[in-house]
Amino acid sequence: MRAIVFERNGGPEVLELKEMPAPDPDDGEVLVDVEAIGVNYRDVYERNGGGYGSEPPAIIGVEGAGKIHDTGERVAWAHVAGSYAEQIAVPRALLVPLPDGVSTEVAAAALLQGMTAHYLAADSYPIAAGDWVLVHAAAGGVGLLLTQIAKARGGRVIATTSTEAKAKLARGAGADEVIGYDGFAERARELTAGEGVAAVYDGVGKATFLEGFKALGPAGRMILYGAASGRPDPIDPGMLVAGSWYVQRPTLGTYTRTPELLQERASEVFELIDSGKLDIRIGARYPLDQAREAHAVLEARKTTGKILLIP
Repeated sequence: MRAIVFERNGGPEVLELKEMPAPDPDDGEVLVDVEAIGVNYRDVYERNGGGYGSEPPAIIGVEGAGKIHDTGERVAWAHVAGSYAEQIAVPRALLVPLPDGVSTEVAAAALLQGMTAHYLAADSYPIAAGDWVLVHAAAGGVGLLLTQIAKARGGRVIATTSTEAKAKLARGAGADEVIGYDGFAERARELTAGEGVAAVYDGVGKATFLEGFKALGPAGRMILYGAASGRPDPIDPGMLVAGSWYVQRPTLGTYTRTPELLQERASEVFELIDSGKLDIRIGARYPLDQAREAHAVLEARKTTGKILLIP
């Protein structure tokens, strides 16, 4: 089978298409024929190194969807190393069955980022009707989904984007206000009549993190779920006293740490899709052998929605 392997850490150039032995499932695993692969920013972290994900040499990636080889059952997964491949051996407990109304491409585009957006809006800060929240990179994969889920919960969303084209997408997802990154905290306070937002959802990291505190209202929550611009500098916990603020660095793994939690959260995401409350935007599809190009576009933040690789 063909797979994308990285034998050293580095830029997109370290990704290589190679012929690999077909996986041999262990007890409790099944062989899956991969039909679509989700490309996520965590894959960039894995490729770059620093203790995130698999160590080289390895097949990169963790998310995909396809059919169980022996039965044809349609399934998806979000936590399985070695997903940039034509076939993969997956522990049965980590597979999510797909409802009839969800295609394998939509599942590969929705599962990891959809469950991330879901726990952010339902658990990291449970958005209630009328809450103002700030969503950074609102036209990105998680941002578009988080904006929609926030609106479904009755929240009011201030979205940050970098271009007018992305601003249009954020408005289409339901954002109440769309602003640029320059002076975003001051603008957010203006839009909330000086009160500040209940939560800042920050997947950008270093470039936005510290300023984000200035946008928070009393007892507001700074939720750092990614670091596309780099890891933020350490903060002095004493600064939180200014507004009795909270800081969280959550991970999807925590919120899907048991098979029961995984199935429950995935089911809720698929229900949102099936009900029409969550529109999954696939921004681009690349053949498996163009994984380098997919990573380059993702890192350049030129994407809107989700990037898929198609074996």
